[in-house]
Amino acid sequence: MGEEFKIEIVNPERSFFSNEDVIEVVVPAFEGEMGILKDHISIISFLKPGIITIYSKSSEEKFFVEDGIVEFKNNNLSILTSSIFNLKDIDKNKILDLIKTTEEEIRQAEISDQAKYLADQKIEVLRSIN
Repeated sequence: MGEEFKIEIVNPERSFFSNEDVIEVVVPAFEGEMGILKDHISIISFLKPGIITIYSKSSEEKFFVEDGIVEFKNNNLSILTSSIFNLKDIDKNKILDLIKTTEEEIRQAEISDQAKYLADQKIEVLRSIN
């Protein structure tokens, strides 16, 4: 038996990503960066804006995610998210547009502390990508 497990990332439109030979996944959970290996204890957690890094035997994939839920059970990792994109496919102008839009959201007088925290996290990660 190897050290691999299965991952599936789903967004509202489709199954976004699937791989069965994953060795490690690092996700931006609210508790902090969380590394998941085969036989990890079962977990359910919320994601904050950040980078999901997927290590497999053949490659390394990186995705920007704004939010979502991660569940690991029986060596199957499921990530459900409303907003995700592959870093190798992203255009720098799109990143700048996302930063600008998020900065405008922060300036709204009625923004909650939680929404401001998440927007700040999103801007920080997007700037690190750019």
